[in-house]
Amino acid sequence: MSLIRWDPFGDVDTLFNRVISGRYWPRGAQEGDGKKLQWAPFADISETEKEYVIRAELPAVDKDDVEVTLDSGIITIKGERKQHKEDKTERFHRIESFYGSFERSFTIPENVDSDAIKCDSKDGVLTVHIPKTEVSKQKPKQIAVQ
Repeated sequence: MSLIRWDPFGDVDTLFNRVISGRYWPRGAQEGDGKKLQWAPFADISETEKEYVIRAELPAVDKDDVEVTLDSGIITIKGERKQHKEDKTERFHRIESFYGSFERSFTIPENVDSDAIKCDSKDGVLTVHIPKTEVSKQKPKQIAVQ
């Protein structure tokens, strides 16, 4: 069984951000002497009989700028959305897109085949396929009290 750290205000923060902006609200992070905004993509997690599926919305993110890792039962999706080069003839009136690095982590169950995890990227959506395996059920064991 895996232990999952509970963040009592995590869901409240997520709900608030979705209501206010329709997407994750960027957070400020001190970096050197400047301030940089951090953002996190939305992700949907589903399950079929054969696998778990994570779909992360990553529009305008090149697949070469995304890294997916699995470590100690936690799958992490991180990368960077790069800002477009400025066109000297183009004047912006409003910019609502967030740029910069992002990271999302998810705890995965024990019944997965970590060697068979696959990812694909299409139409701005990263899909992570996490195949299930059979978990042997352990019978209760009587332990003698000394």
